[in-house]
Formats: sequence, structure tokens, C-alpha cells
Amino acid sequence: MSYTEQATVFTCDDCRLLGIITRPEVPADTGVIIVVGGPQYRAGSHRQFTLLARQLAEQGIASMRFDYRGMGDSEGDIRCFEEVNSDIKAAVDTFFEHHPKVGSVVLWGLCDAASAALYYAHTDSRVNGLVLLNPWAHTEAGASRARIKHYYLSRLMQRSFWAKLLSGKVRLKSSIGDLANSAQSVASATDKMASAPANPLHGSPGYIQRMLDDMNQFQGRILFILSGNDLVANEFKDLLSHDKKWKKACASTRISLKQLEKANHTFSTQTWREQVAQWTKDLIDSDR
Repeated sequence: MSYTEQATVFTCDDCRLLGIITRPEVPADTGVIIVVGGPQYRAGSHRQFTLLARQLAEQGIASMRFDYRGMGDSEGDIRCFEEVNSDIKAAVDTFFEHHPKVGSVVLWGLCDAASAALYYAHTDSRVNGLVLLNPWAHTEAGASRARIKHYYLSRLMQRSFWAKLLSGKVRLKSSIGDLANSAQSVASATDKMASAPANPLHGSPGYIQRMLDDMNQFQGRILFILSGNDLVANEFKDLLSHDKKWKKACASTRISLKQLEKANHTFSTQTWREQVAQWTKDLIDSDR
């Protein structure tokens, strides 16, 4: 299906924000709002968001990708993903102004944009679904646990590691030191999954619990898509396996999880991008 792309400027708290609307000839009843996480902007790494919007448009699905305040070409101060509810609402409002016959939208987000979408979705009845890639659920202890489990233990099972070790190509002292620091971080954390990241822009104390609370208030369908070769995704997977509340919530029939075993954080190959686009379309089609 042919499509057009249109730039639009809209406002959020007196700041001008820039968005790109990708519109097929005959839009489906559900559109997609692509929420962009930092430090990327509306094109995405490897033009990921641009290509996603065009792939969806070819399947008859309209979308809008935008820079929230302090990002890309939008005005305003840089802000944490916990502070962009107003930006997302302004984008959804603008999308419906351009597509008055569209009935609902799915929020699509990668990393901390996925976390931002979880915060927002339950506040807006126009949102009927979420596609969340490698959600940001980072703590220092959680990252250390993921590093030990998914990097060091897997490395010990690889023949290439032992070959490098025996040939002297592995900096053994440095590796042991990093492993010890990771173990210490896990052991010393009083609340391994709820503690805040070191950088306040990466989440304030209790933000992971707030993500869960807001997700539980949302009644639409949720699709988690996780990379197999990514520390952020591994940390989120460990959250689901260690935290009983998250595990229980994600057992709901309205929540599903897909994984691309070899994919990196931004799904940088054409094959991975096409699979993500297809899964996104499948979620939209399931509600038709």
C-alpha cells in the first residue's frame, strides 16, 4: 500500500515538539505511536523507527514518531522517561487530529521508552495495546546479576574463551576483578530489584514498582519483545524470574512475550526489524 509522510509541529506545555506522521492510503482502525527513548531521536538507531513506520504503513497502519521535550528537534529541557506523560498525550492528541476516523492506538517503545509507555497507557482510554522492546528496569544489582548470569557463565561454556585463556589473550586479572565487583554489588544490595540506578535520569527510587503498578491498571494487550544478546533485555528477564509480583502480572492472558535469540538491543538487522514489525502488526490484527 502506498503512503505519505508528513512533518507536524505541536505543543506541550508551551514547547514546540516535532513529529512525523506516516499515513497509508486507507488507515486501519488502530494506529501506532512510536515513543522514542533517550538518547535517540525520532529516526532511531540504524533508522529503526523510520523503517518501522514505513513497514507498518505498507500494511495499512498509520503511525506517528516524535521527539519529546529536550530531545532531537523539540524544544524544552532534557527530562527523564518518568516525566514524559504530557509529551505522549500531546502526541496522541495530535495523531487523532490528523486521523479522526482511527479508533485507537498502540504505544510502541524501546528501552526507557517502553517504560514510559507503561507509565502512560492506563491514563488514556484511546490506548488499547502496548509493544514494548527491552524495557528499562535497571538497578546496579540487577545489572550485576545479569552480567554474571548471562555473560560470565555463558563465557565459561564457550570453547573460544578457553582457547583465548590458554593463549594468554584474556586479561584474567581484569576479568576476575570485574566479576568480583559484580558479585559484591549483588550481595550488598538491600533490595536488589527496587533500588534506583546511580544516574537519576535513569530512574528514581521505586520506579520499577511504579511501572508494575501502572501496568496492572492497563487493561489492553501487551507484547514484550526481548533481544537475546542484550544486557538490558537480560536484566528485564531476570526481573520476571526473580520478582513474584512481576511474574504473576505477566502470567495474564493479555500479556505475551517474544524473543529474538541473537538480536542486539536495537534489532539492527533487516531480518530482526521485519520480525518486530510483523509481531507489531499481529498484535494490532488480533484486536480487529
